[in-house]
Amino acid sequence: MAVAPSSEPRKAKRRSAEARKTLSREDWIAAATAALERKGIANVKIDHLSRQLKVTRGSFYFHFRNLKDLLTSLLEEWRLRNCRPFQLLRNEDVVDGPAFFDDVTGVWIREDPFSPKLDLAIRDWSRSSAAIAREVRDQDDFRMALLVKAFAAIGYDRDEALIRARITYFQQIGYYATYFKEPPAERKRFRPIYTKILIGEH
Repeated sequence: MAVAPSSEPRKAKRRSAEARKTLSREDWIAAATAALERKGIANVKIDHLSRQLKVTRGSFYFHFRNLKDLLTSLLEEWRLRNCRPFQLLRNEDVVDGPAFFDDVTGVWIREDPFSPKLDLAIRDWSRSSAAIAREVRDQDDFRMALLVKAFAAIGYDRDEALIRARITYFQQIGYYATYFKEPPAERKRFRPIYTKILIGEH
């Protein structure tokens, strides 16, 4: 008796094709972001990502014109997650200096949507791109300007507000650059101590 061929291989192929069809632009950006964070910009390649996502290069070109288009999207992801939360504080009238200090530093501490890994990856990328280096430098200056604003509202003069802002910012960058691991509960418990040391008693 002849055995009818199994339909399972055809079903598997159909499921695979359906999965490729539903792969979104956001999926590609998420995969590229993870690759950037893990191994740097040199690892963000169409072939690498295609193999990782188990799709053809054609799937990539359905969403992006070329690699440059994807890299631009990575920068937009950084701007949205890591820059916009600070920009939202730009026009705040600062009456309570310590409260504004908490607003600024809270962006880093909550890590929602801020991503320290993405910030470090973009900073590393900036070493090979003058345009990105300028944008990172501008963002550093802007974040520190917010901190200066907080310290000035507390009552420090211009020079001391600037130096305290730098100490706070460089401490935060070092926190991530050394890949220091700390349980969220412990970090929350230490936050008032950090704040007391950084803002001082004026």
